[in-house]
Amino acid sequence: MEQASVGWIAAIIIGAIAGWLAEQFMRSDMGVLMTIILGIVGAIVANAILSLFGIELGGWLAYLIAGFIGACILIAIGRMFRR
Repeated sequence: MEQASVGWIAAIIIGAIAGWLAEQFMRSDMGVLMTIILGIVGAIVANAILSLFGIELGGWLAYLIAGFIGACILIAIGRMFRR
């Protein structure tokens, strides 16, 4: 999260938005707390994956995009294990 240059409160707000967008896109319903966690952890996962390719993201919009992508990945992985 230090790379994204956002604080913890901003990370929670942006994570909630990213998680909600991912839930709507993936047609999933996980609840408010899980949505926030998905967005925050999703941003961390997406930043880690993108850093492997040499892509560094920073700022609110980049954190939102990374959170959305990461949350979609986590939802897809969760669906693979449930089936």
